[in-house]
Amino acid sequence: MPSRLLTLTALASATALLAAPAAQAAHDEPVTAILETPALFDEDGADADDPAIWIDPDDPADSLVITTAKEAGLYVYDLAGNELQHIDPRPAPGEDDAPGRYNNVDLISDFKLDGEKVDLAVASDRGMDNLGIFKIEDGELVDVTDPDAGWIFSGSQEEINGEHTAYGLATFQNRSGAYALVSRNAESEVALLKLKADGDQVTWQKVRTLHLPADFDLPHGDSWKPCDDTGQDPQVEGIVVDKATGTAYLGQELVGIWKIGADLKGDPELVDTAIEFGLPGTYDPETDECTYGPDPGYGGDVLHTDIEGLTIYSTGRGTGYLLASSQGDDSFAVYNLRGDNNYLGSFAIQSGEVDSTQHSDGADVVNTSLPGYPGGLLVVQDGDNTPEGTEESSTNFKFLAWQDVAESSGLDLRTNCTRR
Repeated sequence: MPSRLLTLTALASATALLAAPAAQAAHDEPVTAILETPALFDEDGADADDPAIWIDPDDPADSLVITTAKEAGLYVYDLAGNELQHIDPRPAPGEDDAPGRYNNVDLISDFKLDGEKVDLAVASDRGMDNLGIFKIEDGELVDVTDPDAGWIFSGSQEEINGEHTAYGLATFQNRSGAYALVSRNAESEVALLKLKADGDQVTWQKVRTLHLPADFDLPHGDSWKPCDDTGQDPQVEGIVVDKATGTAYLGQELVGIWKIGADLKGDPELVDTAIEFGLPGTYDPETDECTYGPDPGYGGDVLHTDIEGLTIYSTGRGTGYLLASSQGDDSFAVYNLRGDNNYLGSFAIQSGEVDSTQHSDGADVVNTSLPGYPGGLLVVQDGDNTPEGTEESSTNFKFLAWQDVAESSGLDLRTNCTRR
């Protein structure tokens, strides 16, 4: 286990917990997955990315895990990890254009469409710079995307081919309607889209955009920008909305975690920065890598880039845990959902009945107990699922019971504090 990887300690009170910058190891049981989905192999063009958990209101046993696989489209699994449905990406519009590429996915419930209320799965399509929207009907996804909805960020197919297109995504609802927050690849831009019914299809309207900083002033007076390919700004992928408070959390991969109202009004606030924040680097286009100088120590203490996979486990109105994938050390950081989002500790998903999890990208968690998953279900992408003894690179998704995560890490299932 990495030296920075800590488990949550039992503290004397919630007040003491909120004041603690970090926790000491107190639990010896590792966090392990119950099961995993079939491997998706790079050689087949399939790359697991992001999950969304849909709970069947009539029979929780029939709940679904809806996932993206980039150029391989969407995969839908049951609670046992069995594949139920595969949806191909949209075909390329032209010979020299890229096909569809589903990147992130989230859910909308009770959306009014064609005279009835339906649940929707909404996915960002990086290849097309738009959304893929599907209603969930009899346990299957049915495409209801308005083909004339238009592009989100681009003004032409030529711009789309430059790949500064739709990337990360999260959805939310309030009294005024259903919305999607969509980030932009290679840019620090995030757009707010309002989803609207158009007959039996769903379209969207851009409400406003937010531009997060791409350059940062350091304490010694210099300006710093994360080292990356020329012409690219530090992008956001992981996004989640605390639906109780209307707060959006944005994971700027090479910078840190921001929070702002989900309506993208006001000024964003940094919750935590990456350990590599302020690290000087020079990009080499021949190797596509950065050469770094000495760490000046301006960054945080927890998150290693890339910062991905944000999700929220709610324990009540405005209380719960914000989880963030720290890809650089294969761990998940846990923050208090209240107040200043104090860091509470971290956990890693280690080998058990199934293999461990590395370089995790997307994640989703629900607080409803499901068959086989007491306390809720946590699904995470495994970015390095290569079978032992083979050279075939693969990815997949791991399923964990929240009770196992909580008991191994000292988290309370019901209240936003650690157990005594």
